[in-house]
Amino acid sequence: MASPLEDDVFEKLKQKVDPAEQRKQHDDLNARRYAQAQKSQERLVELIDDNTTQPVTISSIRILHANRTRRAFLERVVNPLLSANREEPYTLAETLQEVGGAVDKLNRFGIFKSPISVFYDKPDQTIASSSPTDIDVYISAQERGNYTIKTGTEAGASEADAYVNAELRNLFGGAETLSAHGSLGTRTRSAYSLAFDTPILSNPDFKFQLNGFASSTLKSWASHEEVLKGGNSKLTWESPAGHRHEFGYSGIWREVTSLAENASPTVRADAGDSFKSSLTHTWINDKRDYPMLPNRGYLMKTVSELAGFGPLKGDVAFFKSEAESQVALPFGDTGITLTAGLRGGLLYPLALGGASTPQKSQINDRFQLGGPTTVRGFRLSGLGPHDGPDAVGGDVYAAGGASLLFPVPKVGKETPLRLQAFINGGRLLSLKGREKDGKLNSATVSTSMKNTISSLKDDLPSCAAGFGLVYAHPIARFEINFSLPLVMRAKEEGRKGLSFGVGVEFL
Repeated sequence: MASPLEDDVFEKLKQKVDPAEQRKQHDDLNARRYAQAQKSQERLVELIDDNTTQPVTISSIRILHANRTRRAFLERVVNPLLSANREEPYTLAETLQEVGGAVDKLNRFGIFKSPISVFYDKPDQTIASSSPTDIDVYISAQERGNYTIKTGTEAGASEADAYVNAELRNLFGGAETLSAHGSLGTRTRSAYSLAFDTPILSNPDFKFQLNGFASSTLKSWASHEEVLKGGNSKLTWESPAGHRHEFGYSGIWREVTSLAENASPTVRADAGDSFKSSLTHTWINDKRDYPMLPNRGYLMKTVSELAGFGPLKGDVAFFKSEAESQVALPFGDTGITLTAGLRGGLLYPLALGGASTPQKSQINDRFQLGGPTTVRGFRLSGLGPHDGPDAVGGDVYAAGGASLLFPVPKVGKETPLRLQAFINGGRLLSLKGREKDGKLNSATVSTSMKNTISSLKDDLPSCAAGFGLVYAHPIARFEINFSLPLVMRAKEEGRKGLSFGVGVEFL
């Protein structure tokens, strides 16, 4: 029989190894640490609030661990913050704001690991040149690896492919990037590109890009294959208000080849080679909270292209412009959102070089409309002019749609999964007023364009309605929908039933 002393020791040993008691002690310790951290944070906030107007002098800024990045590149980012380079003194609040802005700029170069840490210190006051208001700023910026290689497969609307991407970062110590891409697929038979991207004057919002590419794409809806080879250069910049601009030049050799046996006369007339030399401009103002599945906000976007006019030369000449808008309106905090969007575009024929007669548009350049990412309920390029089995595209189009998205029951509004009910439609028209021989008359091309735009509203648009399931992944949006065409014109191709779509832009 154990003695009372032994029983007491045994009970104490049991208490020491009791898992429940250990968990409770661990939780209590974490709770005390969290409470202490909260109090420290509150004291820090109070200290900052009490001293926001105190004068501060930034005497030095040191960026640590940025071993592969050029000193001159970094100096353009941080030197403007030094008090010696400013006419007006800082307050503490202004110091924190300015340093935070510099750190955000470093983050947007994409060459440093996140988060970037910032430390403040007082310099040695025994140094004669130091001041009681002086502070030293230390920015710890760990560099990312200098390369990334990624391989994978993708599946989308009527297409699947395998790809490899390679990226070299911070190539010359100034946040330069060299990217290579290669893919093989069912519709895009092959695609290869090599792009060089660099910020200008150490500004992540002002960049220059040079790109070369080659691709071969099966255009099954128009009985041919399109081969592209060429390159472009582009300047991009973003204003403080969030307006993004892209201005560029492209030179592309195009070939309409591998025609099907039943290819239409329209496709056969455009078969062969052409060279497009064009200037482009894109403007984007995106205020949506989450572009793949917006809950609130709006988008405005325009894309314009001028080809073959004056010194641009090439084999084709036109002005092409598209505009897009979208708005998302939430119903309180329920997770239910109404999104509505409009798109439209025109292709205005121009005379090539010094010629006087505007050129007829080619199938390479005309608009296509229809499919799971544009007008649901229709086959890919199912709307607009057709010649026999081929969708030959149009010169003017307008499309719109509205979707009501709401959370999936028992899943919750916090997940990127939604049910949707939608209605969408559009019209795609070829330019009216051609001469009998198919050529355009320069004297009447403006009137022809006005008449074509006006005729968009003459009849009901081709439209469809349906419902489905939406999943918003960070890199793409996936939809599975059941669609029912409501209005459809002769030769247009509707799609009743289930369809699958993947993309980054949906009507």
